[in-house]
Amino acid sequence: MTMAYTVVLDAGHGGANPGAVYGGRQEKDDALALTLAVGELLSKSGIDVIYTRTDDVYEPPYQKAVEGNQAGADLFVSIHRNSSQYPEEYAGIETLVYNDSGTAARLARNINRELEAIGFRNIGVSERPNLIVLNSTNMPAVLVEVGFINSTYDNALFDSRFDDIAAAIADGILETVYE
Repeated sequence: MTMAYTVVLDAGHGGANPGAVYGGRQEKDDALALTLAVGELLSKSGIDVIYTRTDDVYEPPYQKAVEGNQAGADLFVSIHRNSSQYPEEYAGIETLVYNDSGTAARLARNINRELEAIGFRNIGVSERPNLIVLNSTNMPAVLVEVGFINSTYDNALFDSRFDDIAAAIADGILETVYE
């Protein structure tokens, strides 16, 4: 008998907090659409999915971590878009972890490898122990920066390969769950 596996999916920002904004595009909208698509794929694969939000609302990061902890989730995946000070300065995906070891590090590398295969530049895995959704969760947690919102290349890839990106993130999670 296999036990159910639970993944918390967190769509970054929301409500009055748009996250990064560029050319009318808001990070909170991209993050929510992608999070819901990833969750649908994980659910079809037998994973129990808990969302921190399914519409345009804001919840503080600590509350998101508490919800994941109370649910007894196995993994916490926060989905965001990156940004830089100057448009077109950077492009690529990056996944942030509390520390670069264990399950979270494997999860980050699995997701990055899948996204790189779609055409994103793989910036790598970075430690960010100061991020609340990474340091206040009781389970392995990652924050995926799915391309730069102020990169024409990344936005074109995000829009044209949206379903593939959702599948890549879901596959990276499933590889980690079943390895």
